[in-house]
Amino acid sequence: MLFSLRELVQWLGFATFELLLQAGALALFSLLLVLKLDGVAALSWWGVFGPFFAADGLSTYFTAIVSVRLFQDGEKRLAVLRLFWVLTLLSLNLKFVFEMLLCQKLVEQTPELWYGLIMSPVFILLQLLMIRACRVN
Repeated sequence: MLFSLRELVQWLGFATFELLLQAGALALFSLLLVLKLDGVAALSWWGVFGPFFAADGLSTYFTAIVSVRLFQDGEKRLAVLRLFWVLTLLSLNLKFVFEMLLCQKLVEQTPELWYGLIMSPVFILLQLLMIRACRVN
């Protein structure tokens, strides 16, 4: 069962533009990953993960603009909730931390960074999305 765009926007809390931005970053990341693993391009792991970092930065910028406009229009509660939700998911905690830890593990091959620790932001993200999905319905 596939979700409709309206359901994704409602559950994830992202705008359609942000979803398109993240999907584009995923497509570019997939292409760069294949090129690196096949040995066609001499990219570092930081370069391969670059589209995700750029998409996170652009989504954070977009969210800041939307929050300021909502705040100016008098929707203060909605502006603060949207800003808090998107920044929690993207930049401050979950997705960005997962990307940084995974990239660091791949570059440095450090044994003290075990994959359970790297995946912990994803588990927290799934729990937050589960709570939000139950709350929305």
